[in-house]
Amino acid sequence: MPWFVKIEAGKVDKPTFDQHVPAHKAYVQDLISKGHKAKTGYWAEFGGGMMLFEAGSMEEAKAIVALDPLVKNGCVNYQLHEWRIVME
Repeated sequence: MPWFVKIEAGKVDKPTFDQHVPAHKAYVQDLISKGHKAKTGYWAEFGGGMMLFEAGSMEEAKAIVALDPLVKNGCVNYQLHEWRIVME
């Protein structure tokens, strides 16, 4: 299955963002349980972060990202890319 990456930057204040983090973590855990091998995190040196996951197609990846609580609640601007692994 192809890998996808959602690269994001926060666009709301920290208290607003933080109130949606638990739902985001639960959403990622659900993706893991469904076999998407999702991983999520943030940049140590500046704001923003990314989510890496497997999906069957770009259309499925877009649907997955659209349901992320951070996206649904307008907390982030993001870019979505298919990541083509050349070496493991």
